[in-house]
Amino acid sequence: METSSTSSTLGMNTVKRSGYADYEWAIELNRYSLEFIGLWPKMEETAREKVIANIRVFLLIIILTFVCVIPCIHSLIRVWGDLMSMTDNLQFTLPLVSMIMKLIIMWSKKAALAPILYMIAKDWLRLKSDEERKVMIRCARIPRMIITSGFVIMSASFTLLFILPWFGISMRYMTNVTDPGKPLPLQSYYFYDTDTSPYFELTFIAQAVTLMVSAMGYTAIDSMFGLLIFHVCGQLENLKGHLATGSEKNPNFDHVLADIIVDHVRLIRCVNIIESTFNLMLFGLFLYFGTLFSLYGFLLVTVITDGRHISLLRLISLLTVIANIFAHMCLYCVVGEYLITHCEGIYKAACEYRWYELEPKQARNLMLLMTRANKPLYVTVGKIFPLTMNAFCSLLKTSGGYVSVLLARRD
Repeated sequence: METSSTSSTLGMNTVKRSGYADYEWAIELNRYSLEFIGLWPKMEETAREKVIANIRVFLLIIILTFVCVIPCIHSLIRVWGDLMSMTDNLQFTLPLVSMIMKLIIMWSKKAALAPILYMIAKDWLRLKSDEERKVMIRCARIPRMIITSGFVIMSASFTLLFILPWFGISMRYMTNVTDPGKPLPLQSYYFYDTDTSPYFELTFIAQAVTLMVSAMGYTAIDSMFGLLIFHVCGQLENLKGHLATGSEKNPNFDHVLADIIVDHVRLIRCVNIIESTFNLMLFGLFLYFGTLFSLYGFLLVTVITDGRHISLLRLISLLTVIANIFAHMCLYCVVGEYLITHCEGIYKAACEYRWYELEPKQARNLMLLMTRANKPLYVTVGKIFPLTMNAFCSLLKTSGGYVSVLLARRD
């Protein structure tokens, strides 16, 4: 008996170690990035750790505001009316303002997100079948790929924006108004003379460091949304499997159904917290992406129809930015659609269950799950409309309409 008990304990410890390794693999990139800027939610945090994290976030917001956002807005006011210069300005100003909004929202929602991350850790550490583990790993691999791709794009953008200008190659649209002296990476206007040394070098480095940290936080917050949603989708897929095979593996249908309902309610609460955290961010991103789609569309049409001269490098940079924005917004909507599909999967599995083999009371209990699963579960954009591919198509249609308006005003 002692040998059997010891073997069982060792087996459980092995499972927990394997689950912890999987959990670390799933969240490590997000955790490292958000811990660096003080936004990683924790269930247990000492007073000293909390103060340090708050100081990091506060300093990043202050530095981002005074080093980048205010000078960029000042420059935007100076070039107002020149659409080419405004587009060059807004491609950085809008993401920077969006980043400040994300930092403030994530900072205020850290306490609400901490229980979800604790739940994710428990899901990875609990006993589960090989099939359940495969589902969770498959769902965790996607946000991992998203954040990795985001870091690659961030590195490429950093090279184009900060490294190449040292060799006299700039991707920006520059005029005597926006860059009367030495060009900085961002179209900005400061209250001091940035052409003299060492002010130029210090400003250049300050912009580079601020943008690099901000880009890392921007990517980490976006991938955090994917991490939470895809984990919920993995758990919904496992619930669907439990419901489909529950009668075969466990003759006690009532206990199986009760566990499924408890897990389903738990996941619904998680989605509600995620929605309350990210809906305002998504609304700001829709406005930001729609504006840039319109401006870049107008810019490309103007270049093609008017035959304006544009360098090959700037054209490639422009097309790359458009493709990145398009893919980024599409990815958000795909994640929202993915969640809706998995929520509908629970309802479909309940409807396809062999209810005619159940007792009348058990069939009525199954109807409770069907009724709740039939209610749509989704993340909204500013509590206005669901985050779906239909929303993405509507965004493209609206942006195309504004391109026509800009072209008409030009003529």
